[in-house]
Amino acid sequence: MRYKDYVWPHNPETYSVTWQKKIAVHKVPFGRYCMQELGSSYRVMRGGGVFVGTDAYQEFRRLAAVFDEDGAGLLVHPVWQAAGAYFVSLQLTEEPMPDFVRYTFEFWEDCGQSTGLTAVSTVSSGGRASNSCESVASAVWYTVKKGDTLWGIAKKYGVTLQSLIAANPQIKNPNLIYAGNQVRVK
Repeated sequence: MRYKDYVWPHNPETYSVTWQKKIAVHKVPFGRYCMQELGSSYRVMRGGGVFVGTDAYQEFRRLAAVFDEDGAGLLVHPVWQAAGAYFVSLQLTEEPMPDFVRYTFEFWEDCGQSTGLTAVSTVSSGGRASNSCESVASAVWYTVKKGDTLWGIAKKYGVTLQSLIAANPQIKNPNLIYAGNQVRVK
């Protein structure tokens, strides 16, 4: 599993993905109510694991340093599809021991689709404004041909491999693409 520049030494022991819908409850006269579906919400990705060995706390500190970084990043996992996500929770859940750390984490998926809302621009550390929710209407798509790789497509269109993976959450394994697939390049 990988998030931003941090790579887990081994995958977490447990993980779950929760899809949510927003539901509004409206009170009506005589003690009744009605519900209104407001649409899908962000996915929540939770899990937990252990670091074992003499450097267990050092590894947890490296993970905590990534948690302290601002902004969303690319979350890549062998089971989940790659997604832009915010690292929203990290918890040490074990009694302190010198060579064993049990932890839990939570990520919230960043929007990757047009929502009809005005996107908020943020300024990255390089001073450039970036848009966290791009418009799908202005997207550029590429049809995969036999022998193509995501790395080759990224190079051809002048984008980073990481941004190409983030723009294509439908690709579950970035190392495996098929001729005829559609890849969003911008």
